[in-house]
Formats: sequence, C-alpha cells, structure tokens
Amino acid sequence: MGTHAAPRTRRPTLFAALGACLLGALFGIPRADGAPRSGDACRTTGPAMPRGDCGPFWQVLAEDFEGDRVPLGSFRDCDHHVDTSAAYCGGLSGSYRDNWWAYPTGWRDTANDRRRAVAGVYHPEDTVSVGPAENGDGRLRIRMWRPDDGGPVHAAAVVPRAVMQMKYGKYSARIKVTQLAPGYKSAWLHYGGGCEMDHPEGEWTGTLSAFHHPCGGGEQGYYHGADDWTEWHTVSTEWTPGRVRFFVDGRQVGHDTRNVPNRPLSWVLQNESALEGPTAAPGSSAKLEVTWVTAYAYGWK
Repeated sequence: MGTHAAPRTRRPTLFAALGACLLGALFGIPRADGAPRSGDACRTTGPAMPRGDCGPFWQVLAEDFEGDRVPLGSFRDCDHHVDTSAAYCGGLSGSYRDNWWAYPTGWRDTANDRRRAVAGVYHPEDTVSVGPAENGDGRLRIRMWRPDDGGPVHAAAVVPRAVMQMKYGKYSARIKVTQLAPGYKSAWLHYGGGCEMDHPEGEWTGTLSAFHHPCGGGEQGYYHGADDWTEWHTVSTEWTPGRVRFFVDGRQVGHDTRNVPNRPLSWVLQNESALEGPTAAPGSSAKLEVTWVTAYAYGWK
C-alpha cells in the first residue's frame, strides 16, 4: 500500500523556531507562545482515565487495557479493508478485534521516503501487545526493535477503529517511554487531503511536541509540549470547526486556526524509526507504554 506516514514533520532548529515565532508575531500566525493555559474540555490532567461526555464532545472510546491480555503475535493478518472503518486484524478476537486495527506487516514507515540510512517496516505482530504492568495496571505496549543483523526497524502503528474517518473530535491518551534508545520516535496523527495534525510527535530521546500543517500548505505550526518522553504525560488534541488545540497534562501548549481540516480523518497512533539524529543500532529496542486511550465525537448536543 506504500508509505503511510507523516510527511514533512520536523522538529525545527532553534533558529527556525525563533524565525517562526517572529513570523507569527508579524502575520498573526497562532503559536504556542503565550497560549492560554486553560485545561482541556474534560480537564484531563492526571493518571485516571476520563469517563463520560464533556463540553461539546461525546465519548465514543474509553480503553484502559484492563481486559483480556493480547500477547505478541495477535496483531497479525491486518490486511483487511485497510484504511477504512471496516479494517481489522484477523489475529485479534473479542473487543480488541472490534476496537483496534494496525498497519499491516510490510508497509514502510516515513524514514523510507526520507532516504534515511536506517528505515523501518511495520510489523504489528512482533511489536504490539497488551498486558498488566508490575503494579497490575493494564498497558498497551509498543516495543520497536532492530534485528541483530542490521535489518530495518520493526515499527508499529495502531488505529482505534471507533474514530476512523471521523470529522472533528477530541483524542487523548496517557503515555510513557519505559525503555529508551536512540533511533525511535512517535508521530500520532490525523492526515489526508493535504492536511495534517501531529500530537504527540518527536524522537523519543528528544522533546515531545505537536505540529499543525495547514491544509493546502503554508508554514507548519510547532508547539513544544514536554521535555522528556520518559515521564508519564497525558496528551490531548481537540479538533473543532476552524480550530485545533493541543494539550499536555491539561495545559494548552498550542492552537491554530489556519486552514484546519474540515474532512473526516483517522487517528493513527504511529510509532516508527527516527527521522532526525542517530539511527537505531543493530540489536537495539525501545518501548512506549499506554495506560489508557479515549476519543470523542464532536457536536453531540
């Protein structure tokens, strides 16, 4: 199916970021600097998963991964009705089959298009699992790795089926990188039709940020969210008509109103090989854990 990944997404250098801020001041482009530090619509700040509707949002997914275990190997045979709300992984069963899909084995990650020395291929069957942590808390685990022989990174992109091809909404998760190594990153995104919103995004050894690429082109909006992926963070995106807002731990870190998407898009929890900095070493691995995911439709009242 070709590459399904985030085009153009880069963490700007210091000078690029400063220049972007100056342009924003001159031309009224919304930036994270000085953005109101109000909570999101559900006041999603702590470790507990929010339940129920809030503001103009209607909750359509609340997954705390406390149900059945999903061992490695279960996210297989995912090449069914791809990129549609009917997509599914034949290796899954029960609620996980109903609620989750993953990019099929063999799809290439973004680094292939960037001609990076080390790129990745999606392998959900040996990267994605669900099970309890030592304290009993249910977790979705995404463990990416590179073979000892120096082959491509085994990457993972999982997709909540309830919000595939949905227009507007609120999207939240609580995440932490629990095993760190250079060469791995996330770009959880909505994209299509020349539009793109990414949150959270960044190399796991760097900072956690958000990006907005206005539909039809134009300067990207860049918003710093947190300094460290290895701490627990609650991340949220609120996408409403003509506006997108990004939150980390309940704090608004950025917003944009320039050519915000007004078409249905899927939410892709994309994790892949790094686009900047060191590449993944042979035999290395890194792991992201997710303790809950929630999603909401917009305009239910």
